[in-house]
Amino acid sequence: MTNGYWEGHWQNPRYRSISLDQAIDIALKRVPGEVVKAELDFDDGVLLYEIDIRTNQGLKYEVKVDAVSGQVLRVKLD
Repeated sequence: MTNGYWEGHWQNPRYRSISLDQAIDIALKRVPGEVVKAELDFDDGVLLYEIDIRTNQGLKYEVKVDAVSGQVLRVKLD
């Protein structure tokens, strides 16, 4: 298969169960603050949302949310 075959394939909404807005809500419950970036990504075979949040203290966190289950996979201080 060529690389072009899979291009955009995982971005199809039928392959994810939660929306970006739902993922943001889930992330903000874990790390309260302001969302500065949010995107859909495919990482190590997992479809997920990466959400960057800046807290009121000025710290920046990256929260990864599984795009199918809505489970928080990782919270990392950047």
